[in-house]
Amino acid sequence: MGKKTKKPGKGKEKTERKTAKADEKRARRETKKLAPEDDIDAILLSIQKEEAKKKEVHVDENVPAPSPRANCTLNINPLKETELIIYGGEFYNGSRTFVYGDLYRYDVDKQQWKLVSSPNSPPPRSAHQAVAWKNYLYIFGGEFTSPNQERFHHYKDFWMLDFRTNQWEQLNLKGCPSPRSGHRMVLYKHKIILFGGFYDTLREVRYYNDLFVFDLDNFKWQEIKPKLGAMWPSARSGFQFFVNQDQVYLYGGYSKEISSDKSSSEKGIVHADLWTLDPRTWEWNKVKRIGMPPAPRAGFSMCVHKKRALLFGGVVDMEMEGDLMMSIFLNEMYGFQLDNHRW
Repeated sequence: MGKKTKKPGKGKEKTERKTAKADEKRARRETKKLAPEDDIDAILLSIQKEEAKKKEVHVDENVPAPSPRANCTLNINPLKETELIIYGGEFYNGSRTFVYGDLYRYDVDKQQWKLVSSPNSPPPRSAHQAVAWKNYLYIFGGEFTSPNQERFHHYKDFWMLDFRTNQWEQLNLKGCPSPRSGHRMVLYKHKIILFGGFYDTLREVRYYNDLFVFDLDNFKWQEIKPKLGAMWPSARSGFQFFVNQDQVYLYGGYSKEISSDKSSSEKGIVHADLWTLDPRTWEWNKVKRIGMPPAPRAGFSMCVHKKRALLFGGVVDMEMEGDLMMSIFLNEMYGFQLDNHRW
C-alpha cells in the first residue's frame, strides 16, 4: 500500500480552531458581566472595614462545628497536642462560592469547638498553607474567589498567630514568595519549606516549581535555586509534601501546560511522580514507582505513621468539550513504605 498523504491545509485549520477557542475562552472570562456582589476589590474592602471595628479578642466557647468547607488548614497545637486549629477554607453550594476567614480551636478530649475572633486578622482565604511551631501558627498565601468563581485574588501575605493570646501579626519581610495558592509548606527542624503553587492572572494561569525556605530563628526568607544540571520537580499545585527524618517527600499534583503550536491552548496534567528533597543539601531525587503505586491525582491527603506514609483520596480533573470539566473523586487508600520506597 502506498503512503497516505495528509490533505493540504488540515493542520492549519486545526490550529486556527484551537487558537480561536482559546481566545474565546479568555475573552468570555474577561468580559463576563460583573455583578456588584462579585467585585473582589469591593468585597475585600468591605471585609477590611468590618475587621477594623474589632478592638479585642473574643472567644465563643462550645460552639457548633465549623460549616462544611474545603481547602482549609488543620494543624495540631504544639502547646497542647489534643487541640486542633482550623482556619479558612471555601464552600460551593452549587451556584455561589463562600470563602471563610474564621479560626476554630477543637479540644479532642472534650470534643468541643471554640470560635476565636481577633482584631487584625488575615482576610478570608482558601488553598493557603499553615505550619505550627512552638507558640505560633504561620500562614502564607492562598486565594479569595469571587462568588461566581470567575475572578481570583491571590495573596502573598505572611501571618503569625500566637496560640497563647489568639493575636494575629502580619510579617512584612523581604524575599517572600510571589502571590500564590495551591502551594505546600512543611516544617523541618526550625525551617518552613515551601514549594510550588499557582497564580491566576485572568489572562493566564502560572504554575510554579520554586523552592523557598523561611528560617524561624532569624525570620528570613531564602529562595533555593536549582544548580546547573540538577534534577528538579516540574511546576504544580495540589500535591502533597511531608517530612520523614531528614527527607522531604513530594507526590502528585496538577498543572497546566501551553501547547507548542500557535493556538496557545492549555492542557491539564495530573502528576504521579514522587520526589525526595534533602534539606541539608537541597538536592532533589526522583523515586522509582515500585509495588502498587496510586494513579495520578491531586488534592489528596497524606500523613506519616511510623515507617509508612498513608495516602487517601484525591481528584482527577479531565477537560471535556468547550469549557466543561469532569472531576473524578477518589476514596482509595495507599501505603508507602519509607524504608524501601515501595507502595
